[in-house]
Amino acid sequence: MVAIRAEISSDIPAREALLNKGFGGAAKRLRKTSEKLRRERLPAEGLAFTAVTARGRVVGTVRLWNIIAGSAGPALLLGPLAVDDSFRGKGLGSALMVHALKAARDLGHASVILVGDEAYYQRFGFSAEHTKGLHLPGPVERERFLGLELEEEALDDAEGLIAASGRMVEGERKAA
Repeated sequence: MVAIRAEISSDIPAREALLNKGFGGAAKRLRKTSEKLRRERLPAEGLAFTAVTARGRVVGTVRLWNIIAGSAGPALLLGPLAVDDSFRGKGLGSALMVHALKAARDLGHASVILVGDEAYYQRFGFSAEHTKGLHLPGPVERERFLGLELEEEALDDAEGLIAASGRMVEGERKAA
């Protein structure tokens, strides 16, 4: 049995290990363009989730981050989404996505941006069509730059640079 819950500080070491394993190590993962928008920032309030087993082992993670999506204004950046190898193919990634997107919608957010595989994320409504006028602060494969409107027309005709806008990490929390 796996439960999805709000991330807590004791999840951080296991979350980081899971992300490093899934994305080729910290050095590679932290060079990604999306990471520039997350660096030195905290996830959006109420939008960091962990999947844990009954014994408390972290087996999945997803977080959303505050950004400005060019002319569309405030939005969220989703990622990274990661699932432990032993739980892949069992619907945990989808469950994390559904949980995170429902929470974002419930909190009144209008849209979500991510960089990922459209074949996977289109089932949740993501499309490269929503980001065609937007740009990230670094290189990205355009077909992997996806958007989702939680509110109708939230990304219509959006253009410009995606910029970080979330709360900054302070003091000793930076180590997390």
